[in-house]
Amino acid sequence: MSFASKLKIVDFKALAPVIFYGIAGAILLFLMPFSNFPPHIGLTGTLSLATAYGILKNRFWAFWLVLSLFAVATVMSLYTLYIIGFADWIVGVSMITYAVLTWLFTFHIILKRKS
Repeated sequence: MSFASKLKIVDFKALAPVIFYGIAGAILLFLMPFSNFPPHIGLTGTLSLATAYGILKNRFWAFWLVLSLFAVATVMSLYTLYIIGFADWIVGVSMITYAVLTWLFTFHIILKRKS
């Protein structure tokens, strides 16, 4: 089955986590040079892209990457909010958005796996 025909079959509800993890990974890798190349941002971006691929292809290891990204994104977001506070409101709002979307898509994947 080709990739284009698979996208025609899949509804948006099933494709939303793939889009989120793919965009989040691309943004993290894009922002890495602007923050002096911290390794945790590069690793998180790479894991997000791998997770998007795993969810799209229904790999068994994608669930475990989702759980690991849940922990990493939560710690990274909350730590950034603690350090920066809301002195830089763009970073604060983006970290809250990233954390909330990570939580929502993690619970979506967990509930989808149970059924």
